[in-house]
Amino acid sequence: MSSTAKPYLTGHYTPVTDEITATGLTVEGTIPPELTGRLIRNSHNPKPGITPTHWFKGSGMVHGIRLRDGRAEWYRNRWVHTPALDGAPYMTENGPDLTASTAGTHVIEHAGRLLALSEAALPFELTADLETVGAYDFGGKLRTAMTAHPKEDPVTGELHFFASSPFPPYLIHHVASADGKVLESQEVPGASAALKHDFAITEHYVVFLEGSVTFDPAEHSGIPYGWDDEQVSRIGVMPRTAAGTGGGRAREIRWFEIGQGYGMHFANAYEDPYGRIVVEGPTVGRDGWQRSWNWWVGAEDRGAEPNSGSHSTRWTVDLAAGSVKEEPTDDLTVEFPTINEAFLGIEHRYQYALAFPDDLGIAAHTLVKYDRTTGARQLLPFGAGRLPSEAVFVPAEGPGASQEDAGYLLTVVSDLKANASQLLVLDASDLTVPPVATIHLPRRVPAMIHGSWIPDAA
Repeated sequence: MSSTAKPYLTGHYTPVTDEITATGLTVEGTIPPELTGRLIRNSHNPKPGITPTHWFKGSGMVHGIRLRDGRAEWYRNRWVHTPALDGAPYMTENGPDLTASTAGTHVIEHAGRLLALSEAALPFELTADLETVGAYDFGGKLRTAMTAHPKEDPVTGELHFFASSPFPPYLIHHVASADGKVLESQEVPGASAALKHDFAITEHYVVFLEGSVTFDPAEHSGIPYGWDDEQVSRIGVMPRTAAGTGGGRAREIRWFEIGQGYGMHFANAYEDPYGRIVVEGPTVGRDGWQRSWNWWVGAEDRGAEPNSGSHSTRWTVDLAAGSVKEEPTDDLTVEFPTINEAFLGIEHRYQYALAFPDDLGIAAHTLVKYDRTTGARQLLPFGAGRLPSEAVFVPAEGPGASQEDAGYLLTVVSDLKANASQLLVLDASDLTVPPVATIHLPRRVPAMIHGSWIPDAA
């Protein structure tokens, strides 16, 4: 199959072929003074001439936009220079090489370090200008892979993350302090080989999800997982250790069976006034998973989009009754849920997500804002040939900033018709008003996966 037949190498996902730096970007509107820092996003961007066997096997490339004092000072893009970028294999005769990372799923800041993440490997540290420093193992304390979706507690500053493996030990939970020291690493009993991509934390618990996707040695794309009707879907609820104490309470985890499906990402989780744990995020059934997977590997019978049939879902875990209530909350095909992360782990009112075109009346890629109190939703469609990235929330400052949705959504838009991209600064309180600012980027930036706003204060 030619490289042009792979959907993740065409259209919005066409890789760029070089690294550039551009300064003094053109700005329409006014960049708010709160936006002093860097938006950094990550994606899979194989080198020219390389056709990976799976979308997720492409080498990571980070794209950054530097904002300061109302100016867009620079845009730059850099490959994450890991051994895998130069062809080093992940699997060796001695087992996996945790430095041979694609480093292409996410990028975060913690304890002053900028880390590019891919869940099967160690994180890779970057400089503020996006140059690669090297693999980072928390001073030798991290001896496993690291999830691409760690959670930083907004109160304690602790970073929760995990390692998932298709072989025992299947799940290890880690906690690092606010200053980057690993406090505890504990194996989680009762876990299986099911694929665990994301997780959640609440004030008192860590929440894992095992869906109907598990280790499949017959899968030859390089990502050895597949749907299995026999794999029981479960939510695991593990008590958190008191901040800074270490020790671990993994042995107290309780597993609750849920309906067949798979959840790639969580929006949030929290404890309600009745002590129940509420978890929300998109989930997909067998057919949607297979059509999505076929897009990711470039197989036949694939969906037109990388995400097919993933719908918002809520699970309510009643620890006292030992039961789970599962319910759909919306009919749009959505992914990449985000919130104001000051509300991570506690009850939130607003969620944002990216809706994909489907047969339910949504004919264009659309950003969605959900009001969980009123049940209302706002839609911001982008029109033909335009694809926004996952919306990153940045809180506002000044009068009225105490409101949960007082802030801005940052999204990078790939525009195929114009062969260009823009960074949009949107008013998170009202998606129907024009953008606060539009920053014109010097090239069309490929559709990306995850990213973070890194304020200068970090």
